[in-house]
Amino acid sequence: MKARDSGAYCLLIRLDRAAEATIGRLGRFRFPAGYYVYCGSAARGLGARTARHQRGAKTIHWHIDYLLALPEARLVACVPYPSERRRECEFNGSVQRQRGARVPVPGFGSSDCRAGCPAHLTHFRQRPRLPSRKRYNVQVVNS
Repeated sequence: MKARDSGAYCLLIRLDRAAEATIGRLGRFRFPAGYYVYCGSAARGLGARTARHQRGAKTIHWHIDYLLALPEARLVACVPYPSERRRECEFNGSVQRQRGARVPVPGFGSSDCRAGCPAHLTHFRQRPRLPSRKRYNVQVVNS
């Protein structure tokens, strides 16, 4: 598998005001205004996965699709981290260790997580930092 075709990604989402949404089988939740970081991965098709998240209208498939479908939600950034290794939990841990991090929905986006992450979605009142590509030695490859 080519590194540029697989890897992790982080989405930075802003909710300008609080909203409620039903997240699949997890149930109905209130999402406070602020910033959200979602850490995901693609075993293949990383570019296609991140492009999908950046499209407006799409079929609801993953937990993150419910949040992105809210009229209050705005995708601020979508950062891919190409890698042959699964690193989404590593990046998620980095995000959740930041000051002000809060898990808004236990189990959100982490149903297949083997590292024991409480969720792969994190809420912040203030804009957080996304994991640095340089720090994690991620090479961006033009395809």
